[in-house]
Amino acid sequence: MEFKLLGVGAMNSPRYRPAGLLLCSSGRRIMFDGGPGAEPGGRIDAWLITDNRAELIGQIRRLARAYDTEPAVGSYCDRALRVDLCPVVHTSHPTYGYLISRGSRRVAWAPEFWQFPEWVAGTDLMFADAAGWARPIRFARNVGGHAAVGDTARLARENGVRRLVLAHIGRPSIRAIDRGAVPEFGEWGVQGRTYRLR
Repeated sequence: MEFKLLGVGAMNSPRYRPAGLLLCSSGRRIMFDGGPGAEPGGRIDAWLITDNRAELIGQIRRLARAYDTEPAVGSYCDRALRVDLCPVVHTSHPTYGYLISRGSRRVAWAPEFWQFPEWVAGTDLMFADAAGWARPIRFARNVGGHAAVGDTARLARENGVRRLVLAHIGRPSIRAIDRGAVPEFGEWGVQGRTYRLR
């Protein structure tokens, strides 16, 4: 399986394109989230999203039309590949991440969450929310928010995640990157980089 990070930015990032991931496996091409500048290029078999009410949903829908598809919160399955929709605690309405499986290999796409999702335990690779750096970002009226990178790194390690890639990078994390800060576990996602699992 190959995973290309087409963008690693949080909403309105001053530096990065919107967090988006393209999965290529056994001839299948599945797009996750993304937005303007973080589009798959070439044909795709499905465009899956984590939030039907995301700020970028209108733009994602317009982009998806060029691929003759409709972005959806949903699952995907064929002979060798399985993509399961998994709930995350993030905001006042239902939001999700994805658990991608091929054989014994498992990968999590969880670009936004307030509470670390238990279903990522033991994954080979996790792409995770990195909007907050030193402390979580709480939404107004206590309806959720974004976890802090330090907490996510610690919990990923404790839950047996083998490789943690931090995507959906927000302004607090951009300032940390500019200071040369690195998480205690995991790595900053790199826009345009391909991550491979055999």
